[in-house]
Amino acid sequence: MNAPARKIIHCDCDCFYAAVEMRDNPALREVALAVGGRPDQRGVVATCNYEARRYGIHSAMATAQALKLCPDLVVIPPAMEKYRIASRQILAIYGDYTDLIEPLSLDEAYLDVTDSPHCKGSATLIAQEIRKRIFATVGITASAGVAPNKFVAKIASDWNKPDGLCLVRPDEVDAFVAALPVKKLHGVGKVTAAKLNNLGAHTCADLRSWTMLELQHHFGSFGTRLHDLCRGIDNRAVCNERERKSVSVEETYTPDVPDLPACIALLPELFDNLNARIARAGAGKSVQKLFVKLKFADFHQTTVECVGTAPHVGQYAKLMETGYARGMQPVRLLGVGVRLGEAENLEQLSLFADADV
Repeated sequence: MNAPARKIIHCDCDCFYAAVEMRDNPALREVALAVGGRPDQRGVVATCNYEARRYGIHSAMATAQALKLCPDLVVIPPAMEKYRIASRQILAIYGDYTDLIEPLSLDEAYLDVTDSPHCKGSATLIAQEIRKRIFATVGITASAGVAPNKFVAKIASDWNKPDGLCLVRPDEVDAFVAALPVKKLHGVGKVTAAKLNNLGAHTCADLRSWTMLELQHHFGSFGTRLHDLCRGIDNRAVCNERERKSVSVEETYTPDVPDLPACIALLPELFDNLNARIARAGAGKSVQKLFVKLKFADFHQTTVECVGTAPHVGQYAKLMETGYARGMQPVRLLGVGVRLGEAENLEQLSLFADADV
């Protein structure tokens, strides 16, 4: 007999940092608002409200670029302690329903409510109640996805944003996932999505016609993950004991990056995206090491690191030079990151999305 399906909730606050700022200053609700760094210091947008998104502004975008898109954009610096207070209030609400909570960032978490006795065991009713309590207690809205696994719950939480809820029942998973664009798959960024599209796979239904071996041929070990995800298969458990040890960003390039100068030219964008992730994770004071990751055209991979207490683009360039010398061939993947030490209230960063939605 098959085990009963899990009941997973993915709960995600709507434009969290901006929502807290609009809660505290109602005048900000009527303007395009971004929370992030200063444009004259290579700052990036940590998050923005929905008014700002109408101009094409999004998380990890350079603040200077955001101001070009919307000259009237109001940019305010992050107030991390205020956001952490709100996060702790939200986490306490989750804890009233289950002990199986996996935070992904200050404003986002998975909850396994399979065995929860609340709301007559209904995950949908639990999600509705949690959203109501977040609004009543914290004063901001949250969206939720309810599904039999983490992957589908994550997609579902984004389905009816803002302030929405989406339920995907076990017998609905197959059709729900089949219709998804491949860019929605966990780990598929712009470059991989473009490669899949060029190979004729635009939806998960398209991708299902590929064998495991074909996917591994084109995408290495990630092909195995693609094979499962396009079928809605995700057996990862909600884990509440994981401690975040690092924050990083990486990108796979098609075609391969030809040489070291071309790699260095890609560093500023990676650096800006990394800074945005560190800010969202509240991890700036916990950085102990810097590292660079390179995967070469022959799939050989190397990582170079050094001691450092803050990201520095010049140091990353030196690490990249050292790493490139180990392969001396075109590069298919570049990554930059930081190793973290112990820090009080260090929150995890979402592994599924770069944007705070």
